[in-house]
Amino acid sequence: MRRASAFCPGHITGFFEVCRRDDLLSTGSRGAGFSVDLGATSDVTVSEAPRQKVTVWIDGRESRAEVTKHAVRYLLGKDRLAVTVRTRLDLPQSQGFGMSAAGALSASLAVSDIMGLGAEDAYEAAHIADIVCGCGLGDVAGLRAGGVEIRLRPGLPPIGEVRRIDGAPRLALAVVGRALRTKGVLTDADKVAAINRNGAAMVRRLAKDPSFDRFAELSWSFATGTGLASRPVTVVVEALKDEGRASMSMLGNSVFTTADPGALRAVLPKESTVFSCKVDTKGPRIIGR
Repeated sequence: MRRASAFCPGHITGFFEVCRRDDLLSTGSRGAGFSVDLGATSDVTVSEAPRQKVTVWIDGRESRAEVTKHAVRYLLGKDRLAVTVRTRLDLPQSQGFGMSAAGALSASLAVSDIMGLGAEDAYEAAHIADIVCGCGLGDVAGLRAGGVEIRLRPGLPPIGEVRRIDGAPRLALAVVGRALRTKGVLTDADKVAAINRNGAAMVRRLAKDPSFDRFAELSWSFATGTGLASRPVTVVVEALKDEGRASMSMLGNSVFTTADPGALRAVLPKESTVFSCKVDTKGPRIIGR
């Protein structure tokens, strides 16, 4: 039995444009976002087996984990191996924190390390899985770049083009509404049309003035311009306008802000959880063997 562990940061998108191509490695999004130092840690074991089997546990419970399973099977090919993935998530799922991509990429990195493959194989597997399963478009490309990034050309680099933006602020995150299914948004033609109309304009504007402040400002314009910002998100962001930059995490009923965590906590219901974090510039990585 062989083992490896990997960590992958979470990823938050501020705005995006859906870009679908025939080739999955060219498919993705143009947009902008950032990696955070809260993410997914996957401990993986691989052993010989009479048939291929992939089992995934998330936070102590066996899970369907379709993105992670698709990515791992992509790496295994036809090899008859039994893979067990045990993933711990630092942030909630289906709230715009990139946990599907982080879980899949951390698992893929560990599997690739065990099998003697390269990190690029892991990125390819996770990118394709995220798209095929309808759970994301640009998270893996953003995670590959790390830090605060603008995705200028869709797809996984080197096909896609991702540029780093200076800045690594401390941030506070919070969930303010029920989970939002990414697949439901990305398969709604009217919503995608609004996303693409607004997202393309935001990419152009940020490319001319690349900074985190400008990114956050454009992110909130995108959230309101597309109609994606829910009433709970709007209430919180408006309440923080004098405390720091704030916007909606795509795609989730959640917010990110440069305001002090205490200021965010003060405008949330008492039972809400506030996550303190900072921008991650190290990127996904192996942490144990």
